[in-house]
Amino acid sequence: MPTVRTNDVETYYERRGEGPPVVFIHGAIVDHSQWDPQLDALSDEYETIAYDVRGHGRTGGSPRGRYSVDLFADDLGALLDALDVERAAICGLSTGGCIAQVFAARHPDRVAGLVLADTFGPELLSRSEWLQRSAMLRATVLPVRLVGYERVERAMVWLQERFSGEGVSGDYEQIERIRESGPKMATDEFAKVIRAVAAFHRTEVDFSTITAPTLVLYGENEAPFMRRQATKLAVEIDGSTVEAVPGGGHASNLDNPHFFTDAIRELLEEVYSTDPVEAADGGEE
Repeated sequence: MPTVRTNDVETYYERRGEGPPVVFIHGAIVDHSQWDPQLDALSDEYETIAYDVRGHGRTGGSPRGRYSVDLFADDLGALLDALDVERAAICGLSTGGCIAQVFAARHPDRVAGLVLADTFGPELLSRSEWLQRSAMLRATVLPVRLVGYERVERAMVWLQERFSGEGVSGDYEQIERIRESGPKMATDEFAKVIRAVAAFHRTEVDFSTITAPTLVLYGENEAPFMRRQATKLAVEIDGSTVEAVPGGGHASNLDNPHFFTDAIRELLEEVYSTDPVEAADGGEE
């Protein structure tokens, strides 16, 4: 099982293919296998790297009492160091997108291209968004301790479908299959991860420092606040583009993998065609 030391945890990762490097960061309460469709499609031309974020999957937890998106971004930097990747395209979805934007803003020289999918920036754009992103997330911790996160999340999906519209959760059965195939998340780790995401609005991100070509993707059936956040991110990041993934919900890379992967491929071709020598150097070990 391939792992490397990143700060105080052993981080599990999968590395496929050869070529310019692309790093994928999954959403909360799943694991690296969320990216299997993209890894399968892109590893013929690129070195694809997907890993389990601290608290998730085969990386598992740590003794720290609390987590933060800042910590997750530090772990990403430590992973790149351990794998001898100086510069890479970074693709993050949902919580992974939060991690990616923090890392890109603080280490712009290490990011060749950036994909932010089904995610949000720190700024809360309305009271209803605060309720969904912070208050409701924190409120899940106690029920999860009592009945487990699987049952609580099914209830949350039901509520989202009722209040935000059918399709907002996408093909949720795919997410359930990912969870069934990997290690079960510890309840304490769930609480630390959820609290980190719920506190993201306290994180400072200077979007003006992001210089890499950036693609913002969101499922066309996403919740309204997520669609607003996608537009906001595209405005904040100079020169970025935004696209809706047809038929996509909150995990649009799984709901419409062909469209999603083609969009990433276009960005990678743009990024790595400008300086192929630098691109090759970035993936050397």
